[in-house]
Amino acid sequence: MHFIWPQLRYNVIEKLLIFSLAFVLCITYFISDSVGESLSKSIQLVGVQIPRQQGLNGQGVKIGIIDTGVDFDHPDLSGYGKSGRVVGGYDYVNTDEKPNDINGHGTEVAGIIGANGSFSGMAPKSQLFSYKVSSTGESVSSDYIIQAISRAIEDKMNVINISLGVNKTNDELENAVDGAVDKGIVVVTAAGNNGPDDKTIGSPGRDYNVITVGASYNNITSSLVSTLQVGNKQYDVLPMQGTEILKSPVAGKIIYGGYGRNKDLENLNVKDSILLEQRGSDIKGEKVFFSEKEKNAADHGARALIIFNNQSGIFFGKLVGPNSTKGYHPRIPVISMSGGDGLKLRSMLKNNTEGNLDIFYHPDFVAPFSSRGPVSPFYTKPDLVAPGVYVNTTSIDGKYNLTSGTSIAAPHVTGAVSMLLQKYPYLDPTSIASLIITTTDPVTDAYGKVFPIDVAGSGRLNVTRASSANLIIIPHALVFNLSYESPNETRMLQLHPIDNSTISKLKVRFSSDEPNLVFSYTVTNNTINAQITDNMKKQGDYEGFIIIDDMKTVYHVPVLVHVTKGTLKATQNNTHVSFSINYPDKWSYTKISLTKAGSHDVKTVGITPQETREIIIHSTGEYWIQSDIKVGNETDHAYYTLMVNHIQDNYFDVDNIFQIPIKQVIIISSIIIIAAIVTLVLKRR
Repeated sequence: MHFIWPQLRYNVIEKLLIFSLAFVLCITYFISDSVGESLSKSIQLVGVQIPRQQGLNGQGVKIGIIDTGVDFDHPDLSGYGKSGRVVGGYDYVNTDEKPNDINGHGTEVAGIIGANGSFSGMAPKSQLFSYKVSSTGESVSSDYIIQAISRAIEDKMNVINISLGVNKTNDELENAVDGAVDKGIVVVTAAGNNGPDDKTIGSPGRDYNVITVGASYNNITSSLVSTLQVGNKQYDVLPMQGTEILKSPVAGKIIYGGYGRNKDLENLNVKDSILLEQRGSDIKGEKVFFSEKEKNAADHGARALIIFNNQSGIFFGKLVGPNSTKGYHPRIPVISMSGGDGLKLRSMLKNNTEGNLDIFYHPDFVAPFSSRGPVSPFYTKPDLVAPGVYVNTTSIDGKYNLTSGTSIAAPHVTGAVSMLLQKYPYLDPTSIASLIITTTDPVTDAYGKVFPIDVAGSGRLNVTRASSANLIIIPHALVFNLSYESPNETRMLQLHPIDNSTISKLKVRFSSDEPNLVFSYTVTNNTINAQITDNMKKQGDYEGFIIIDDMKTVYHVPVLVHVTKGTLKATQNNTHVSFSINYPDKWSYTKISLTKAGSHDVKTVGITPQETREIIIHSTGEYWIQSDIKVGNETDHAYYTLMVNHIQDNYFDVDNIFQIPIKQVIIISSIIIIAAIVTLVLKRR
């Protein structure tokens, strides 16, 4: 580092001050430079450098890693026990006290969280505990995970990282993580790797009380995205692995090339065109590899290649692989698209159908494999995303590895949580989740449009912003239930300054692609009363963000808006909750489901237009209510959120125990009593 000194005269004191300043700048430069060298690019991307220089490194925070164990012999995770990098834990697979990793998955997760050596994790001074629940990382017992959570509670963890899970709903597993959160433990889970289809988040990632993390791209040169525009239509496409960034977009006539074999192209003039081809082959047993399709297209003079799937959904293909010809190197860009889009594009091809294709660097993009929501109409998942593609981390046998998955994204958030708990050890899981989730960076698709909340949550983790933020916003996401009859609703956001200061200046606005949603708000006593109105009676689910600026930090609160044809209302009378349905068309029956918010305590009843029923509740708090309305041969939905502030529980919940009306219970009981009396009379004769 070189300094250029101005040619001025200074006295001795001034010279000493200037020399001291220069010395401090030099030290700061070399410290930050050395930190940069030991941090992987993914950790730098989430903004860990400034908090690290401020002393936030996880010191004193206990982190439980429920996974395949940890390689204690790795130089960056060396030792097991009180003096080791991994302080404690348990092996549930082999039922012993040393959870050694023979698979590598747990070591990769542990490295991102807390490696401390030549490679540095997010929180290198944290205390790591390893709970081994699998040897392979694939066959995972939910019972082992539940036992590990129980042990982590006993060991008084501050944070638990679960980068394993199941692909379905498991109430026992979710109850276990709820128990940990109730004890004040922050639980971070991976969303899963079953994208890009919707509704692919399983347990425990679907649980309301955990922080669920999806995977975004990484700050590396291979983080490429692609666009394809035909006329005014923009297509969702992905660059195949092995395709390089384009210096300029490729434009050309789109020609259908079948399955990309030489025989498919030999009678076509494809020079300077963009070829559209189908994945696979139409001959049973024949394999036409992506590299073969690319080579044939390039040999015939095509400028680019689009391969659409031979089934529904988009796919992420690899040009260079075990089946590639020796010395093979792609010569033209290749992108993939879904089967549905490919068939539609093929059907619209005309003599002069022109396309424009581009491939460029874009690290804040959601990985195609990252699991998506929704998981419930009353809250959103995932909560946020973090780097999970080609992330460098520790591996078994003292090695390092580039690895991908939401399993790798989650520990970035776990490390960030431990840094926040070091700074604010008194904050509860809800407050920590708010800081993490509302301070993210936007994540956009290849066309610059913000990803849906069901895909990316609030955005990509930003540790710098989270650690410097002063507002805890409760809740960290809002759901509005509107209907044709009730087109507006007001929900509250409670603002809690960490430094207990008075909020004097605040800017609030609403960002959404849906112009028919009108937003208004008032601020009273650190509470934002946010109202959304639907002006069009346009049925559907819409979303956006309430953006709050306290002149120091900008916060993003995800918003989901249901607009339904039918209106559901619930009325509380002490322990009794009754319901009413208003629907513009004739309906015959509805199933009502009432859930205590954040729990798995669900009660259901059925009502008709002629007869209604009640549900008995026993505690205060928020309740989520869903109505599945039978209209002809179709089922429609309506939603309602009920806040119960006071209750006097002195009723016996007969109706809900038997799930039949109280009148029928009395009739049945009377019949039983009469039968018993008759039996006694007959026996005495």
